[in-house]
Amino acid sequence: MTEETGRLDGRLAWARLPGKGPGVVFLPGFRSDMQGSKAVFLRDHCAARGQAFLRLDYSGHGESDGRFEDGTIGQWAADALALFDALTEGPQILVGSSMGGWIALLIARQRAARLAGLIGIAPAPDFTDKLLWPALPPEARQALARDGMIQLPSQYGEPTPVTRALIEDGKRQSVLDAPIDLPCPVRILQGMADPDVPWRHALRILDTLVQGDARVTLIKDGDHRLSRPEDLRLLAETLDSLLA
Repeated sequence: MTEETGRLDGRLAWARLPGKGPGVVFLPGFRSDMQGSKAVFLRDHCAARGQAFLRLDYSGHGESDGRFEDGTIGQWAADALALFDALTEGPQILVGSSMGGWIALLIARQRAARLAGLIGIAPAPDFTDKLLWPALPPEARQALARDGMIQLPSQYGEPTPVTRALIEDGKRQSVLDAPIDLPCPVRILQGMADPDVPWRHALRILDTLVQGDARVTLIKDGDHRLSRPEDLRLLAETLDSLLA
């Protein structure tokens, strides 16, 4: 099975495997992209199953056009929705990693009838307002208000630019302040040693979901990326159970 690649409107990069349905769509995290280990692992897993699969880069991420610091949650969700509409058909399972879990829930609001399942990997809906902002010291909040952008140290490499627009838009895109009613099973994989998204955040998501077919799997020694071989095996088993 040969993977197709392209750019939607000459701007948004994507890679797609043809195959049977339901299709699988991978939504990467904040400053991550479709070349990450989980995206490539799922690509190979879906290829072996003959399953349709789509991975993508939001604007300002990976191979897509744009500057990362010009993006917001709403913009990245709109990017993902445009790719979802243009490149998939029929029922789909959304797999969202970290911020991708938030994007998945925003897509679910718009395309609920097309969802066959949703998997969150350390999902971080509302992270700008509920995780990032409370952790900022007063001087960082003042700098953000004054300058419109700050640089936060990152354990994953270069400092992360955080903009006032990102924080303000994040409040408008909130999904955890009202019940979430999805027409499909939901599975959340969450590490308890995650330094970025506390495991109790996963329970908050679960508490917000209306439907009964929703489960959280806690991995006691799991970090934020959940990219170890045992984590990837669990991801494959979780996806296979929804595809069964």
